[in-house]
Amino acid sequence: MNQASAALVSRFGQAFSLARRLWIGFSRTLAGVMPKGLYARSLLIVIVPMVILQSAIALVFMERHWQLVTFRLSSAVTQDIGALIDIHRDFGALDPDSARLEAIARQRLNLEAEILPAGPLPPALPKPFFSLVDRAMSSEIERQIRLPFWIDTVGQSDFIEVRIDMGDAILRVVAHRGQAYASNTHIFIVWMVGTALVLIAVAILFLRNQIRPILALADAAEEFGKGREVEFRPRGAREVRRAAYAFLEMKRRIERAMDQRTTMLNGVSHDLRTILTRFKLSLALLGDEAEVEELTGDVDEMQRMLEAYLAFARGDIGEASSPSDIPVLLETLRQESERLGHETEVVYTGEPIATVRPDAFKRCLANLLNNALRYGRKIRLEGSCDQKFLLIHVDDDGPGIPPNLRENAFRPFVRLDKARNQDEGGTGLGLAIARDIARAHGGDVFLATSPLGGLRASLRVPV
Repeated sequence: MNQASAALVSRFGQAFSLARRLWIGFSRTLAGVMPKGLYARSLLIVIVPMVILQSAIALVFMERHWQLVTFRLSSAVTQDIGALIDIHRDFGALDPDSARLEAIARQRLNLEAEILPAGPLPPALPKPFFSLVDRAMSSEIERQIRLPFWIDTVGQSDFIEVRIDMGDAILRVVAHRGQAYASNTHIFIVWMVGTALVLIAVAILFLRNQIRPILALADAAEEFGKGREVEFRPRGAREVRRAAYAFLEMKRRIERAMDQRTTMLNGVSHDLRTILTRFKLSLALLGDEAEVEELTGDVDEMQRMLEAYLAFARGDIGEASSPSDIPVLLETLRQESERLGHETEVVYTGEPIATVRPDAFKRCLANLLNNALRYGRKIRLEGSCDQKFLLIHVDDDGPGIPPNLRENAFRPFVRLDKARNQDEGGTGLGLAIARDIARAHGGDVFLATSPLGGLRASLRVPV
């Protein structure tokens, strides 16, 4: 008993695991083909249930109402044919040329009938693809008349021809298709399709107006993330307005915090620069002794470090974004690099104008270039711009940075001297400032191995 229970549990577990894998596979497949946008998904939420409901109604109508009506109409036509057979059998001797029978069929039953000489029936015709009328008529003739028959529902599209073998003669009857077939079904289909199209059009117009404020909010958040000026007014549904007001309040808080930080940094910068200026004046009055020169060098180094720290803390606060000519900026950096004795090459492709904060962006590229100049002799600046991103590579032929240390190079005050050059000084803020500026533009800075053999610093920002 225990073994049987264990086997049952094992089979259940295997079945559950298989079902789970199938469900996961189906979910991933469905996620791959489903639209990613909120507008398209909202349309699907509205349209798919409506299409399913309309299809179900059409299926019920086709399989029940339409089929029932068609069978009843075919039954009525078959009863008329049966009546003509009875008339022929009972009164055939009184009407040898069948004129009276044909008149009754034409005037009373709306049928074309004639009596043909006895003989074999034509060979059976192939069944049509949509054989509801053929099936209904054949079934009713077999049930009510029970005589050999031949039927054609295809030859003349507007008519149905039936031949009944009565033994001594053949009754040929031609009826309009509408007498045995619910021909007004297309009205229901047209009505169903028309109402569906109207509902879809209303859904599209309504959802477009509902989605538009959400898209405006997303664009405003994206622009603000890039450090650009945002002109945004909340509108739309109550929930969308609530999210928009929350975004505006967050934006005001961030701007207020940035203003406070700017004020604090300006005060700190002024006070510290004042003290350093006093040190310089005091040292200048002491003369040219060796100790004074050393102290002067220390003060100069302290001032450079102070400027670097303040630049890192300040970021690019207060500067507005504007269209900038990137190739011209790269060419300026190339000239500065060559004045320092480094072989520098510039390659640029794509749209030359990009909207950035000019001074901050130049400082970002200058930091990347200075890092390359410090450790390499040959420099290459390569830029490209498409509809989405501006990408700039700064390559050098220096010693590079091992892959496991590249992320540490962006940490503030961290210097990877062992990986690059132990004789070089610095604050360890160059790459940190560059990444901070790039992220303020909505982008980032990445490090990789350069085609020149050294380090490649890649700056990518959205345009």
